[in-house]
Amino acid sequence: MKTAADFIPKIKRAGLLMVAGLLLTVSSFAQSLKIATAANLQSIIEVLQKDFKQKTGIDIEPIVGSSGNLVAQIRNGAPFDVFLSADMDFPETLFKAGLSTKAPVVYALGSLIICSNQDIGFENWERTLLTRRIKKVAIANPASAPYGLAAVTLLKKDGILDNIKSKTVYGESIAQVNTYITTGVVDVGFTTQALVKDPANKTKLYWKAINPKTYAPIRQGMVILKHAGNSPQAEKFYQYILSAGAKRIFEQYGYRIQ
Repeated sequence: MKTAADFIPKIKRAGLLMVAGLLLTVSSFAQSLKIATAANLQSIIEVLQKDFKQKTGIDIEPIVGSSGNLVAQIRNGAPFDVFLSADMDFPETLFKAGLSTKAPVVYALGSLIICSNQDIGFENWERTLLTRRIKKVAIANPASAPYGLAAVTLLKKDGILDNIKSKTVYGESIAQVNTYITTGVVDVGFTTQALVKDPANKTKLYWKAINPKTYAPIRQGMVILKHAGNSPQAEKFYQYILSAGAKRIFEQYGYRIQ
């Protein structure tokens, strides 16, 4: 049985196939990169997204969540191209499982702060947390959020964690903790310095940086995931995050660079 294609001259048919191939290529390039993004980067990723698009013409689609939850999605086959974690352990786990193209690299160092939308005074925040004035303290889930783990480790070291157990409210991610803080659902919370450095945040906040010597360094790691294959776009984004321009943006949001 002949089809309509059988009546198309060979030359014309070849031309149509070439056009179809070009359209498929353009379509594949037009697809945005899917970037699994740790929740502490929720505000800064928008700035990086615009800067990267301006410099390369490539769109990215951030998928924001706690690092642990993103890793679970990646293990279950989520089609992400690059993973920006809030620590090195999670991307290292993916690398050892053969789910990334190469070993993770550190792109920034995070800063832990204690924060409130009330002027409660943080000169001696350890003692303040124990007072009746503080009824709720927000911490990100330490099992899936590295900033939460840093806060819990710090409070254990200071012998405070058990004493504030009844006051503690655990957020699914640092983004949820930020919502608790800015809306006043909690009296204080432990979060990233990026919250108070974000120009988009219009809430009056009071905060104090936690001495970085009192908790393990929050080394935030990045990997290109196997799903990206040999994507030149994924490699461009990877190199961009390590570039001087991206580092300046990270520093503006309170991150430190190695």
